Amino acid sequence: MVENSDIRVVRCGGSKINLRPPIISQDSRFVLCISGDLIKVYSTRTEEWIHNLQGHTKQVTGIALNPSNHLQVYSCSADGTVKLWDFLDGILIKTFVFGYPLFSLCVSQKHEGVIFLLFPLAKESVAECFQLVAAHLPKSAEQEVEVKELSAVLGDISPNPTCTAFGREGEYIASAKALKLTVFFFRKQITNSFSLKLTGKHGTKNTFTCVACHPKDDCIATGHEDGKIRLWRNFNQKKKYTCTTLHWHHNIVNTLCFTSEGTNLLSGGIESVLVQWHYGANNTKQFLPRLGGSILHITASSDGQFYCTSHSDNKIKIIESSFKVTGVIQGLVKGDAVLTDLMIDPHSKSLVLNGKPGHLQFYSLPRDKHLYNLDIVQQEYIYEAGLDQFEVVKAAFDVKGDWLATVEERGQKSSCLEFYLKLWAFDKQTQSFVLNTTIAAAHEDQIMSMCFSSSEETTMLVTTSKDRQFKAWVLGADADTQQDQAFWSCDFVGSYHNLRAMKSCFSADGSLLAVSFQEVVTIWSPETWELLTTFCQPPGEIRDLCFGRLGCSKYLLGTNTKSRLFCWNLLTCALEWITHLDICTLQLDPLSEHVAAFSYHSKQTDLFVFKPSELRPLFTHKSVCSKKVHRAVFVPREEPLARCDEGSQWLNRSQLYFLTQDMDLLTFSMATEDDRMLASSKRLVIDDSVAVTPFYLLLGKHRQQQEKPSTPHPLTDKHQQPQSSATIKELLHTPAHVLPGASVLCSLFISSLLISNTGVREEMESSEQEMDSEEESSEGEMETHDSQQELRAQGSVDEVTPKLSKAQEKELKKVRKTDFSWITCL
Repeated sequence: MVENSDIRVVRCGGSKINLRPPIISQDSRFVLCISGDLIKVYSTRTEEWIHNLQGHTKQVTGIALNPSNHLQVYSCSADGTVKLWDFLDGILIKTFVFGYPLFSLCVSQKHEGVIFLLFPLAKESVAECFQLVAAHLPKSAEQEVEVKELSAVLGDISPNPTCTAFGREGEYIASAKALKLTVFFFRKQITNSFSLKLTGKHGTKNTFTCVACHPKDDCIATGHEDGKIRLWRNFNQKKKYTCTTLHWHHNIVNTLCFTSEGTNLLSGGIESVLVQWHYGANNTKQFLPRLGGSILHITASSDGQFYCTSHSDNKIKIIESSFKVTGVIQGLVKGDAVLTDLMIDPHSKSLVLNGKPGHLQFYSLPRDKHLYNLDIVQQEYIYEAGLDQFEVVKAAFDVKGDWLATVEERGQKSSCLEFYLKLWAFDKQTQSFVLNTTIAAAHEDQIMSMCFSSSEETTMLVTTSKDRQFKAWVLGADADTQQDQAFWSCDFVGSYHNLRAMKSCFSADGSLLAVSFQEVVTIWSPETWELLTTFCQPPGEIRDLCFGRLGCSKYLLGTNTKSRLFCWNLLTCALEWITHLDICTLQLDPLSEHVAAFSYHSKQTDLFVFKPSELRPLFTHKSVCSKKVHRAVFVPREEPLARCDEGSQWLNRSQLYFLTQDMDLLTFSMATEDDRMLASSKRLVIDDSVAVTPFYLLLGKHRQQQEKPSTPHPLTDKHQQPQSSATIKELLHTPAHVLPGASVLCSLFISSLLISNTGVREEMESSEQEMDSEEESSEGEMETHDSQQELRAQGSVDEVTPKLSKAQEKELKKVRKTDFSWITCL
């Protein structure tokens, strides 16, 4: 076994951006949000990603703007550190070390140099009791400082950061947990507590879910499980407090937020409707419906221009104060579980999996950006808990990417199961998929698996079902409709001894089809539908099946419920080898002979990479993650890696991505590959297909001329092409939305092309002096030349020398100044 230390597990994007509320910069130009161990910076105008703030080693759990410098931001993480950033330039300014996992961060304008952190009462990160601690940040010139001055503010508070908020810009802090509301006054150093009954008069639940404080007035807004919003006043006195109720939400109120001036109160919940309550008006409100997933967080900008809402479908929406959605920042949508496999679209090379309810999402892995959603169910989704609705559970692409098959179902938890098999054709004009065929009764019971033929010459889909049958679907013209458009129809129905058909897969050339019936594997010929052979060893229900590729195409791999990984030889129809491993995911590389197997045991997942023809694994990686790996996929590379040793040879043609039980998308990467990608991201490369424009010439010579330099000719040295400029590269590489205005850049550019007046005078004076000196020298030459002519002409008296006029003499001087040395080159 080979374990390469250069290969490591890295987060490749697709992290949750809705874990904590996003923050908006003071000038409303940028939105900052948490994404795994990064902080991402986006533009509010263009929704484009600008850069990352990278430095934490674990999940970032909170961010807040620095009250004393609004160009800086604090971030806390589960790695026990707080970092101070310059988010405009992406520079880490200072790191404060605490040594405890931190769960939230908040700041106050009236507490300069102090940040408030959510600490676990126990040192373990799985602690259930939390306390709010004030940390006095030391002033030091060192880059990394240990914080020792801590003071407890509130104890036994909720781990949910939305249940704690500052009031009157930091005069007091309110925190709610379960049925208790606690208010701590900093100046008086007193604490008041208020409690509610578990249920109201009508059996409603009064549990606190979120808290927001008015920035100017003594008012606390609390949300509850029954959908009510309570406004608390006079809470500085325990017995004389007042409480008024606002009610529109029919379920839990997830978040509350006051605007910067306190004129409006924003609320959101599972209804995906943003509600704006006018503070001081009698229950006057506005609505912004159909925002997508449930609203988890709401943020208002300090200047009142924008609101930001975080949603359960990993999305952030940018909303103007006039209640108009101006931008959407969409992350990788990950619900409670990914029901489909991880797939790669052959056309767009994007990752395809479950998206928002009833959709498939197409996600660009290199850009870490959501491309688009494909509506499969084509029905309006109702965000209501417990409501049974259609979900996409299966999907598969054919080899060319021209066809997409999907299965949607509902009623799996009940006795009445309803499902549809749909086939989608790729439209080259719209670069998307269009519904071609809908099959309402494809099987009598739930569809377990489906796969397309791996042959490019044959368009065939095979589905297996619990109804103990597998069916083959082919593309053909419909004789009844007499139309040119082709539709899908059933070509063959197969079964084996009344056993449930579970898994199916085609061989690399499409000549064989393997279908598992519980503990038996059957091999069929797709051309004649003849049953060729069966395998029934080892015992155990088959869980995964896949044929080998290239040189290992004669092998068939499988796993079963008895924690066995086995390999059959199709030529000898015998069991080649077997090993005891609890394989949770088995993934085949389509471009090589390598197979990746994820094994889960002892609360950790290990990776084994092997070839079916060899007993010894090529690569092992212990403890890839602490959770089960549910989905994995090999993504083909655009260019193979240049240098790979034996332990990393399996990463040469493809890169392995996998999805954990916690919905984290991870991949395996090499140190040399990361360095190469970092270097390539720092330079701007122009493709050969780009037209030769002035911008192209600004970037330097053509790439081919750089790769094949020719020996310069002496005459062509004076006519060099414009060389590349680092300043121009930086100007063209910088996103347009973060550059200064065009008027500023244009004026600077024009000024750089102009010549100053002093420089022109100096050049004119120097040129005049040179002309005078040349004229004097030429006149001296003329005089000596004339005297020589007179001496030569003394012998012949009869010969008369013609006299020249002044104009002819000037012309003669010009001719004499002309350089005719170029004739020698000819």
